[in-house]
Amino acid sequence: MTALPVAATTVQFHPETRLFIDGHLREAAGGRTADNLNPSTEEVLGIAADADAQDMDAAIAAARRAFDTTDWSTNHDFRQHCLMQLHNALQLEKEDMRAELVAEAGAPVGMTYIAQLDWPLTDAIRWPAQYISEFTWERQLDEAALMGVPYQRVVVKEAMGVVGAITPWNFPTEIISNKVGQILATGNTMVLKAPIETPWSALRWGRVIAEKTDIPAGVFNVVTASDNAVAQRLLTDPRVDMISFTGSTVVGELIQRLTAPTMKRNLLELGGKSVYLLLEDAALAETVPGCIGALMHSGQGCALMTRMLVPRKHYDEAVELATAAFGAVTVGDPSDPVNFCGPLVSAKQRDRVISYIEVAQQQGARVTVGGGKPDGLDRGYFVSPTILADVAPDHRVFKEEIFGPVITITPYDGGDDGAVAMANDSMYGLAGTVLGDPDRAMAVARRIRSGSINVNGAIFYGADAPFGGYKMSGIGRQNGLEGFEQHLQTKVIAY
Repeated sequence: MTALPVAATTVQFHPETRLFIDGHLREAAGGRTADNLNPSTEEVLGIAADADAQDMDAAIAAARRAFDTTDWSTNHDFRQHCLMQLHNALQLEKEDMRAELVAEAGAPVGMTYIAQLDWPLTDAIRWPAQYISEFTWERQLDEAALMGVPYQRVVVKEAMGVVGAITPWNFPTEIISNKVGQILATGNTMVLKAPIETPWSALRWGRVIAEKTDIPAGVFNVVTASDNAVAQRLLTDPRVDMISFTGSTVVGELIQRLTAPTMKRNLLELGGKSVYLLLEDAALAETVPGCIGALMHSGQGCALMTRMLVPRKHYDEAVELATAAFGAVTVGDPSDPVNFCGPLVSAKQRDRVISYIEVAQQQGARVTVGGGKPDGLDRGYFVSPTILADVAPDHRVFKEEIFGPVITITPYDGGDDGAVAMANDSMYGLAGTVLGDPDRAMAVARRIRSGSINVNGAIFYGADAPFGGYKMSGIGRQNGLEGFEQHLQTKVIAY
């Protein structure tokens, strides 16, 4: 689909700025609000409610009551009906959502036609809603008679209970969509704690659910808060049965510690340092330019391919081709379809990325293109698309997630074995790409310790595909059959 401009200066926004708690749209209890900034202009777009502990406690109480006193968790047909209402309603909101994503997240408008908006709106709610009818909620085991008297046994799948969903600012609609779809389809109630950096993309869900669905009060609640202590109440409150978190590994470690006393189940989709791996027989001119995929949303994505690994004999040519590809990428106003790269979400994030580039140079990496703020963009949190060549496996930028428009390029020796060893030389294991002869690439993909691998341009993404990571990239899977199971308890009844 052709991307159309949605300039913030001409768009008439219709945002929802209120919290949604126990079926009601309302202001924060303490009356606090936060400014919603446009990261490409540094101007204030508007405000959003800024919740406090009282608001979070009310949301948790509402979700607990809805789970314990309604038939939401057991009425499959009703859940399916409500989720299809939600799916259909979101389609009517699409263009308003697109404009908000471009303005508050700095998402290039072209990206909203794929993973930022259109892809998840197509199936993130619809697929799990339909899967309610296909999933095996009960299965009969063989008859048994351990004490001499025959009896039957049945395995029953039941909702976990109250799920606290904590989402990041980088792909707000995409991540919220996939959490809401799976959490509600499996019969849970939820409290969504969304980031204050992109509040409108989250708060809209409350208004849509309130006005256009039959979802009962308390089943879905959404709060936005600038104070991390508000989110932490979800982690320690015994009324919450599960945490579904997408974000940094550092915060994931904190969640593991804080939820341990109440033994919550945790679904953690964390950081990544995914490989863009060229095998020895890969056609460089066709495959290397694809590395610009790491610039999607200015590199602010956990599953982006930010480590390019190249056979040493092809290294110089690959660096030259990648440099040319990055150098041709346009940077600027995300509402202009000509720009592939927009801003980073905040000044803090921009400064963090630039500091990583400086550290890389101090450790011996070579900047072949980019390396700082783009010329001519005096306002906004922009960083030029940057290639760091001559990066060694012991460099920080090889090991750590930068979360900006930066890739590293490293040569490897030893054929496919050497490639696999270097690809797996990471504390992360979220995603990856392998390019080369199809059979050879598939064999290598099976050896890489990551939760998702794309081979020769194929894309793993979809509501039917389980997503998550190995090692420090997280615990559990979201979406697909595995995602359904993640949100359910298992009970065996003998009778």
